[in-house]
Amino acid sequence: MTPERLARINTMLDKRQPDLTVCMEGLHKSHNLAAVVRTCDAIGISDVHAVWKSEEAEVRGGSAAGSQNWIDVHNYHKTADAIAALKAQGMQVLVTNLSDTAVNFTEIDYTKPTAIILGQEKFGTSEEALELADQHIVIPMVGMVQSLNVSVACSVVLYEAQRQRAAAGMYDQPRLSNERRQRTLFEGGHPIFAEACQRKGLPYPEIDEAGQIVADEKWWQKMQMNKKAWQHLDD
Repeated sequence: MTPERLARINTMLDKRQPDLTVCMEGLHKSHNLAAVVRTCDAIGISDVHAVWKSEEAEVRGGSAAGSQNWIDVHNYHKTADAIAALKAQGMQVLVTNLSDTAVNFTEIDYTKPTAIILGQEKFGTSEEALELADQHIVIPMVGMVQSLNVSVACSVVLYEAQRQRAAAGMYDQPRLSNERRQRTLFEGGHPIFAEACQRKGLPYPEIDEAGQIVADEKWWQKMQMNKKAWQHLDD
């Protein structure tokens, strides 16, 4: 890993917001998720959640959508499971929906741990999501259409969250765990070795301040062998 690449990755990781996330509900096309993931990366989000319309849709689109080195995509088959996971992390769960209880999206305090649920463009969010969410939010519109493209709506809300968090100084200090930083440095800075670790079942090594791999001789030997040849090393 070059010093320039190490510096760029560390700068990105220093801005990550582990308590801000998006949950896409009812997904059946991977390109919709990919567009949202791209915006999330730009905002500094480290995790995205996806509730797939079917197992077939997840198999078809999940691996491609989750292939980015910089964001983890967490997949679900049930909306309730996704929301339970988000609330277990202490997130306030918001859902975009035009209802009597909805508030302007700018009235929300996004400096709190926050998850934003976005539904399908055609059908919107499910009744289950609307019921389980803590607050409905709307993006004011004065034209003839009543909704934005889902990735556009995501961008509008997230940039308001970024504005508030930047004003509160939440981008000024690193907030990502060291474990997550180490994993991302290895996967993003040494992708060939990372793929080999995943394929062989090897643990990830530590990455030092210069971006180099810190591992003992046995790890390097296993990296060069197939798994069947490891036995004598562990005896």
